[in-house]
Amino acid sequence: MVSQAPTVYSLQAPKDVSMTEIEAELGQIWQSYGIAGDDGTLPAATRAATFTLVVYEPEQTQQLLAALGFYHGPIDGILGPQMEAALRDAQKAYGIPETGTPNPDTITVLRGEVAKGRASGKIADAASSTYDSKNPRIADEIALRNPCRIVTLSPVAGDDEGVKAQVAAYCPIQKQSASALVCCEYITLTGTAEALERIAGMIPALLIGGLPKFLWWKATPDPNNGLFKRLAAVCNNVIVDSCNFNEPEKDLICLQELVENGIPLADLNWRRLAGWQELAAEAYDAPQRRAALGEIDRVNIDYEKGNPVQALLFFGWLASRLQWKPVAYQHEKGDYEITKIRLVAQDQRQIEAEIVGVPIGDVGEIPGDLVALRLSSTNPQANCGTLICSETGGCMRMETQGGAQSTGLFQQVSSLSEQRAEALLSQQVQRWGHEALLEESLALTAQILKLAKS
Repeated sequence: MVSQAPTVYSLQAPKDVSMTEIEAELGQIWQSYGIAGDDGTLPAATRAATFTLVVYEPEQTQQLLAALGFYHGPIDGILGPQMEAALRDAQKAYGIPETGTPNPDTITVLRGEVAKGRASGKIADAASSTYDSKNPRIADEIALRNPCRIVTLSPVAGDDEGVKAQVAAYCPIQKQSASALVCCEYITLTGTAEALERIAGMIPALLIGGLPKFLWWKATPDPNNGLFKRLAAVCNNVIVDSCNFNEPEKDLICLQELVENGIPLADLNWRRLAGWQELAAEAYDAPQRRAALGEIDRVNIDYEKGNPVQALLFFGWLASRLQWKPVAYQHEKGDYEITKIRLVAQDQRQIEAEIVGVPIGDVGEIPGDLVALRLSSTNPQANCGTLICSETGGCMRMETQGGAQSTGLFQQVSSLSEQRAEALLSQQVQRWGHEALLEESLALTAQILKLAKS
């Protein structure tokens, strides 16, 4: 079922302005609005003074949907209920499986349809999406929970015609505060990647001074990209979602290089592991089982085949907590993606881990979700056997394979309604700075992956 977009009052529909007029235009919105409308019926509204969120949206999904007439909202780079509904409508229209997500097949078809429209003259310019001011609803949880200023950078393909700027203001209406609205300010900058990089020096001036600043980079961060470097240097957090990485192993190493360069990094995919980490730690809370932690020498992790990042990050967390040192790495491709890792504990015990990408018929929205985890020992007397599974995936493969030691503790991870990037992001912007556990886990994960190159 598609959730409905929240009710939103349009204070200012998207309006084209020049780069130098952005702040003045936003100020004019508030001056002209005043406390209430001319008839006195409009609720009082104030501009958000919480934080600035910069969204780098490389996939052009909203521009494509808007150009084809499926999407009628602000180009904010955020997948919410309204955009999900537009995706489903487009997928239905073009005979694509109705997932409501911007998967590669959908993007390819949308780009093709826009290209046809431009060639026939039906679409003047895919980069200049028009908006339906009669339907100004915004469909994102960030604005609903955390009204703020959102600066969206939307790179588009085609000729370099400079950067087009738009400003808008929307106010999420919530029943408990319907008489006093706190409104989001939107600044959308559209142009080729080269054009956006060229005006990178002007973007920091659009971030509200004295307030936290977040950069949501919806692509693999490139340390050599001038725009990324400029924004990363002035933001309190660089936020990524590694579930969408195209080359997961290579991209994780890239993330580690950013951490080494002092970039305060946050990964939404890391937050999805919280339930697994909590249950794994809880399994060894009892004093007798805590002592058995030192007996663990076998680790098996299953994940939905397609993206191994969650499995690798979880294992990096586990190995860093238990101070294991990786010494060998082997990867096998096939129906099952099998990664074998050998490590050495501080007491020189040999630890063997197997991380397996399992083909799943009914995959979830998040590529590479964990399915099952087993911790065990070759010592049959050790009381450390633990099996943790997801509700959707179950533990059938783990139970079928068995092990040298019977499982002493079984736990089940509940599915998280907050797993979607927008909900996780709305939580992430409540904190900023360096995340020590993520950085330590990422460092060990990078050590493992670098073994493949040695």
